Amino acid sequence: MILLVDTDILLDIALKRMPFFEDSVKVVDQVQNKKFIGFIAWHTISNFYYLTASGSEKKKAKEFIKDFVEFVNVAQTNTADVKKAVQLKVPDFEDALQISAAMACNADFIITRNVKHYKNSPIAALTPTAFLKKFS
Repeated sequence: MILLVDTDILLDIALKRMPFFEDSVKVVDQVQNKKFIGFIAWHTISNFYYLTASGSEKKKAKEFIKDFVEFVNVAQTNTADVKKAVQLKVPDFEDALQISAAMACNADFIITRNVKHYKNSPIAALTPTAFLKKFS
């Protein structure tokens, strides 16, 4: 099974945001242990860095990214995928880019806490908690 992991899940893990941290870690651990194949969108990397690398945290943010991409793939996208994202009927363009990346890597699910923005997605979105209840 292929999962696209949304930026908010990385943020929950890196920033240890409760109460989301534990289930996010459990999903990512399953990817790291090769139970599932994990992907992130290319722009997730810059979004994550921008949101976490303030001041002295730049090195820590880069280390997190470096460690994360050891076991999670980056979805290969191109101009056509951006054009698809523009056409999607979702309220947030960043989420449309996530959906387009999920389509590009043939994801079965998008793992996110923001499922309401994915209601029109051709790929189902699940929270980490819902995913774990369904597949663990």
